[in-house]
Amino acid sequence: MENVSVVRVFTLAGINETVNYRMTIFALTLLYYCVILFFNICLITIIIVDENLHEPMYVLLCNFCINGIYGTTGFYPKFLLDLLTSIPQISYEGCLFQAFIMYSFACSDLSILAVMAYDRYVAICRPLHYRSIMSKRRVTQLVCFSWLTPFCIFSISVILTSRLSLCGSKIQKLFCVNWVIFKLACNESDIVSNNIVSYATIVIYVLHGVFIMWTYMHLVKTSVKSIDDRVRFMQTCVPHLISLTTFLIIIVFDLLYMRFASTKLPQAVSSPVFKRVPESELTGFSGSALMHIMQNKEMNTVRMHHYVQSQKNAL
Repeated sequence: MENVSVVRVFTLAGINETVNYRMTIFALTLLYYCVILFFNICLITIIIVDENLHEPMYVLLCNFCINGIYGTTGFYPKFLLDLLTSIPQISYEGCLFQAFIMYSFACSDLSILAVMAYDRYVAICRPLHYRSIMSKRRVTQLVCFSWLTPFCIFSISVILTSRLSLCGSKIQKLFCVNWVIFKLACNESDIVSNNIVSYATIVIYVLHGVFIMWTYMHLVKTSVKSIDDRVRFMQTCVPHLISLTTFLIIIVFDLLYMRFASTKLPQAVSSPVFKRVPESELTGFSGSALMHIMQNKEMNTVRMHHYVQSQKNAL
């Protein structure tokens, strides 16, 4: 068995099953990563440049896209590099850093979606009080909450993980996550504190999900009473719901797989569904950005304005 003093490199075994299709997967993944970056950067740029979009909803959407770039960059560059190597490996420090990025990105995503749901709730259910409730100060506080809470929680989690004595170096996934590292611990009693933090984190973010679902149920109930509210709901809330639903389904499956089924499911069954979670999980970013651009009236107006201006400048 390996001791912590010699476990300085992990082997990512999840990628071995793609050995016959690596170049195809590399090309498609690189294209997909570029598409994600393109749509998110475009949306961020439009929101920053146009002062008409300096509203709470678009500030939150901008943060959602920034978080998307943060999360995808924590996975795709390393994954693309691994596709070009015969034995995908990652350093001990790099593994902990990637685990921190993946977890903080996922929970920041859910926090931002919760704040966006609250913003839509106030806008549709309490429109006369919207400006006073969603002030610049309140929006700043909510954005800081969305980013700093996951960062603090997973900083503690990664520090606890770094203190474990490990007796293995093979990770059965495409990327590093804390729970997989826990399972390499030599002594199960060493991971009690890690488990406490992990389950507390799950409870916190399950409550986020419950709050979001309650908010949207209330929004649906309110929106059916008015045609204007229905139109506003369809334009601004449907993309959130699609992103949220996709996100929650994938996260739940991944948690169930890592904690209960990783040693019970056949390799052929578990691999395509669960080990490739990042590709599916990160799908929501480019899709959500595109849906917001296409469905939102203000965004369409801004796009048309910039297009006309570019044509004038060209002439």
